Amino acid sequence: MILGTFVAVMMAAGGSADALSSVTVKNIAMKAPAAWTRSNMDGTEKFLAPSGDAYFLVDVGTVQTAGMKAELCRTKILANIGGEGWTMLKVGGQPAATKTDTDAAPDGSGNVDTVTYVGCNGKTTWSVVFYMEQGKKDRFAQVAEKVGTSVSFTPPKNKKG
Repeated sequence: MILGTFVAVMMAAGGSADALSSVTVKNIAMKAPAAWTRSNMDGTEKFLAPSGDAYFLVDVGTVQTAGMKAELCRTKILANIGGEGWTMLKVGGQPAATKTDTDAAPDGSGNVDTVTYVGCNGKTTWSVVFYMEQGKKDRFAQVAEKVGTSVSFTPPKNKKG
């Protein structure tokens, strides 16, 4: 009886593998699935699902032009990575955009959906790029949205403002 109650609670919570917890990547805060493995390669944070069916990459950068407006920053990001098909939104109260693409998997095993979120507050740029097997979209699309829209800006550590 206790096990059944536990399973029901976990199902209601959306499954433990994708339960979100707060993480910090450089000077942004965001939510990420707690059970996913986190690693860093060349400054990019990678979060890998335990099943291996999905992962996302997080990059955080610094705006080179002092005093840049956040809207202009987002416009420049989109121009650099291809400005077509983006949905404009606000994440963490700042300009952001999202886009979903579908590509054939490199190994020919089917299609892969890529959900990209980018944003900027005029000082810091960020991107979350979420990759999932298209057959697993029902499970991971909601996780991608929750992660991508959870970004907020944290004040720099050890700096007086």
